[in-house]
Amino acid sequence: MASNTMLIKCKTENGSFTLKEMTPDNTVMDMKKCLQQYSNISPDEMRILCGYPPKPIREEEHDLKLCEVKIFSGDTIIVETIKRPVQEIKDKKSSEHVMGNKLGEANRQEYNLMEVEQGGIMMRHVVPSDNSCLFNSVYFALNDGEYDGQISNNMRQIIATAVQNNPDKYNSAFLGKENLEYCAWILDSNHWGGAIELSILSEHYKVQIAAVDTVSLSMHCFGEDGNYTQRIFLIYDGIHYDPLLLELGNTRQTVFGVDDRKVKEMVMELAKEAKSSRQFTDVANFIVSCLECNTKLHGEKQAMEHAKSTGHVSFGENEAVAK
Repeated sequence: MASNTMLIKCKTENGSFTLKEMTPDNTVMDMKKCLQQYSNISPDEMRILCGYPPKPIREEEHDLKLCEVKIFSGDTIIVETIKRPVQEIKDKKSSEHVMGNKLGEANRQEYNLMEVEQGGIMMRHVVPSDNSCLFNSVYFALNDGEYDGQISNNMRQIIATAVQNNPDKYNSAFLGKENLEYCAWILDSNHWGGAIELSILSEHYKVQIAAVDTVSLSMHCFGEDGNYTQRIFLIYDGIHYDPLLLELGNTRQTVFGVDDRKVKEMVMELAKEAKSSRQFTDVANFIVSCLECNTKLHGEKQAMEHAKSTGHVSFGENEAVAK
């Protein structure tokens, strides 16, 4: 049994450690229970990311063996805390109707000032890594914390329609591909969204969308030239987008005034904490070792090419390349 013992490197917001109690036959839930002793995070509130790039282990995989979810000795996992919603929105409506109502509330600015005065906790709400995290994050933020995993197709259609209706603005130089080719591309649920999609959604919903990069600690604000009065925040870790929310007591808020400096400061502080605990994927500047042949690989591209050519799928983190 001892020879089967795994060494798993674990990164948490409170530091790093090595887990030595697991074997390939232990389940994900076994590992979560063991991790609880080190991290003081209950299994129900624990989110584990593994692989390169790191992806979260889904809830339905908790009963699978570690070898079945591709966790091997020498791998590095990231352990995060999931803050459970304190308030569930039960009456679901169509995305257009709900978003319009939420952004049109007359008392929004007064509500902002009241919350900032009393303080609160800025938090990251984790959405699934399903290639539509950007769209799901925008919907979550525009609807004060309502999540609908099916809404991404509607948003993709909004973007495709906007692009197709304005071929002069959205030309091949702007899009990087022909107008109609791009429309077909963004409607494919296997493709991710980015800056172009955020700018279109900002204009469509008449709201600023601020995306904070945890690698560079820069904030990219889409819609600044639109004279919009309200803003939502997303956090970006190099691959994945999540929405941010302000929790105060038993309430939460996801839409803020554009002039709310206190909220912006809280967002940047959260991003700094995420960077300090290495909650990001620096896809261009990380070195990994193939645990099957010890080849050193630079960045995501080389790792993917190596896996494709050799069939090797077990990688261990080595170090980041200094910029």
